[in-house]
Amino acid sequence: MTTIEQREHWMIKIWGRNNSINVQKVMWAVGELKLPHERIDIGGSFGKNKEPPYLAMNPNGLVPTLEEENGFILWESNAIVRYLAAKHGAGTLAPSDPRARARAGQWMDWQLSVASPAMFQAFWGLIRTPPEKRDHAAIAESQKKTTEAMAIVNAELAKTAYLADDEFSMGDIPVALVAFRFRQIVPQRPPLPHLERWYREIEKRPAFRDHVLAVPLT
Repeated sequence: MTTIEQREHWMIKIWGRNNSINVQKVMWAVGELKLPHERIDIGGSFGKNKEPPYLAMNPNGLVPTLEEENGFILWESNAIVRYLAAKHGAGTLAPSDPRARARAGQWMDWQLSVASPAMFQAFWGLIRTPPEKRDHAAIAESQKKTTEAMAIVNAELAKTAYLADDEFSMGDIPVALVAFRFRQIVPQRPPLPHLERWYREIEKRPAFRDHVLAVPLT
């Protein structure tokens, strides 16, 4: 039987390599919430994500996966961020106002449905593909679509300081990770002053610096 002392010292486990955008979402949230944790390298060059022990936790074989002390397992990065925000950051990372909380969730879903698909070809082409094998037409089209997506964010940020309202929330995390990559893979960008103002504030956050800026883009 687990004692109270053991429970207090048990750290959540995050399974996944630190250069994955989806792992970075969770690690950033963990950093914001100051949760004791252990991150375990898996996936990418570390492998093991298609082996039976990991597939028993996450049948998709993807990262990240959250493991808690009572055996609770959760996968899908945005679901993990929502869960941790609700459990440990109610009123801060998870806004108290139901409308602000819904808007935060809206932008988290938008990152998956619009922003990340737009960015995919440019990111893989420029960061993970040797120059001689790059599809430059696909990269250019992806850069265009990513810029259009970021223009939507820019327009929203003309209305509020952050994406859900005037306070930082879980809704900013996934979109800011796309913005971080956008600023590196789209060097020729139109003026997006509200996006840049917001991003400068994001850069000041210690958890963003620790779990995003400190990790090479690979």
